[in-house]
Amino acid sequence: MIAGKHETALPAASPPFDRCTEDIGNIVEFGHVNLRVPDQQIAILFYVTGLGLTRDPYLVTGVDNAWINVGTCQFHLPVGPAQVLNGRVGLVMPDLDALALRLERVAPRLAGTRFAVARADTAIDLTCPWGNRLRVHAPDAARFGRIVLGMPYVEIDVAPGSAAGIARFYREVLAAPVTTATDADGPFARVATGLNGSLVYRETERELPAYDGHHVQITVADFSGVHRRLMERGLISEESDQSQYRFVDIVDPRDGARLCMLEHEVRSMRHPMYARRLVNRDPAITNRSFSAGHETGLWQMPPEG
Repeated sequence: MIAGKHETALPAASPPFDRCTEDIGNIVEFGHVNLRVPDQQIAILFYVTGLGLTRDPYLVTGVDNAWINVGTCQFHLPVGPAQVLNGRVGLVMPDLDALALRLERVAPRLAGTRFAVARADTAIDLTCPWGNRLRVHAPDAARFGRIVLGMPYVEIDVAPGSAAGIARFYREVLAAPVTTATDADGPFARVATGLNGSLVYRETERELPAYDGHHVQITVADFSGVHRRLMERGLISEESDQSQYRFVDIVDPRDGARLCMLEHEVRSMRHPMYARRLVNRDPAITNRSFSAGHETGLWQMPPEG
């Protein structure tokens, strides 16, 4: 080697790591699902007392709305005519046996509503007092990453033949990684939302109810690029503020045909609440079992090793 010169390292024959597994995509955060509820007291019984989730202690603490923390995500529950998601919300919780016991205890106080519980081997299927469906899973690193408490997916029912067009919309307009496949329940499109989250659009033969205005919130890295592509298609429904806008229609980029309606509250990474740390309690800690320093619930698995 000539003095003062440096050898140029040749590229390895094959990379030692699969770098694609570290990609997140343009949707960097899934924030919340917003569903109106007619009665806040019943909502608190179900989401806080029954599910064991935590009402946000800092924001929206009045009687007209409640923000319910679940790991790094939230339910937003403004008071009004009930809204029902056309699909299912998937949750992960650390102890399904404890959840089942809480639900059993709260069931008499939810009598006369649509509340229902059905347990399988690895999940508990729930119906909220107004008909929203939830599936609560045990932690599973292979399926949900390191989540112990969280909202790893929201599944939306859509018409037959629409999953491929929905996948094109999210790839071309939202610049999000999308996979399409078919399983025992039929064809679907899975949109990556942040580290371990996804929006799943699943085709169904059942008749779909009219869209009632419920919404989801996401944060995107390329805020202006998504806005520009939505504007080009005439899809912006609300110019909320400097850090937020909304759209409702999901269309096929090939012909502009509407495939689904789901309002998206889109935020930038400069939004003041981006990646806000949420308080999560351990519902096993009560006034009778209190132990100082153990009140906080863990939302992610501990370090390995």
